[in-house]
Amino acid sequence: MFMKKPKHRNFEFTPRFYDPLKDEEEKRKRKIRIGFERNRIKPRNTIYKNLILLIIVVIVILILSRGI
Repeated sequence: MFMKKPKHRNFEFTPRFYDPLKDEEEKRKRKIRIGFERNRIKPRNTIYKNLILLIIVVIVILILSRGI
């Protein structure tokens, strides 16, 4: 009650050198990186699918070769 309430500090950073063209390039690079990371995750799922498919094919070939 008698104490001062804590507040967040305001942070104001003014860059020494600002180049608007470079800023646009940075935004494009971030978008490319995000897209690349999303695409990188997808092959992991296909690896498992391909492995399961391969196991099923091997089992079917074994069953057919025995003549059951």
